[in-house]
Amino acid sequence: MTVRVVVADDQAMVRAGLRMVVESEPGMDVVGQAADGAEAVALARRLRPDVVLMDISMPVMDGLAAARRILGEPDPPRVVMLTTFDTDENLYAALRAGASGFLLKLSPPEQLVEAIRVVAAGDALLDPAVTTRVIASFAGGHVPVTPRCLDELTPRELEVLSHLARGLTNAEIPGELFVGEATVKTHVARVLMKLGLRDRAQAVVFAYESGVVRPGAAAG
Repeated sequence: MTVRVVVADDQAMVRAGLRMVVESEPGMDVVGQAADGAEAVALARRLRPDVVLMDISMPVMDGLAAARRILGEPDPPRVVMLTTFDTDENLYAALRAGASGFLLKLSPPEQLVEAIRVVAAGDALLDPAVTTRVIASFAGGHVPVTPRCLDELTPRELEVLSHLARGLTNAEIPGELFVGEATVKTHVARVLMKLGLRDRAQAVVFAYESGVVRPGAAAG
């Protein structure tokens, strides 16, 4: 199955370069290009791509605002944010916007292709330990708000969410809960479904901002 991609960047040369990289890979196709965030939102609604490559800094509507609009639609595509600056603030903003990935524009072409494959398959692109460190750092400035959907989780699922937020992988959580890895995977899937989250990165953001875990509880 072909992965359908929309490229959003205000620089024509960057869009052309990204398109060249994507379309050089079998099974990937750029179905649309946008020069600003508003155009990206319109293209995402009309073309229904699998993945949107979204520059953070764009005119009319910036990439973060555009990502929030796109990801607020029913059955949205995955969004990978692109930036020139590798900062924790940008990463946190991208995660809060709902992005599944964060990539530097200077990344090698093979890394871009892999990023598209990873998020198109339903996974988060970001390393759990890095994600946890960044969210723990920035979440301290937010007053936790406990949403009602937390009541939907069983005590074991709440434990799994807590371990996810500490940066533990599916292979590491069984050692904490004394269950098999297959059971952990089932719990993770149920947590994401019940909370309406797309991936593990979103689960980490949710856990910190809802007060399930507090800054300082991160592993490592």
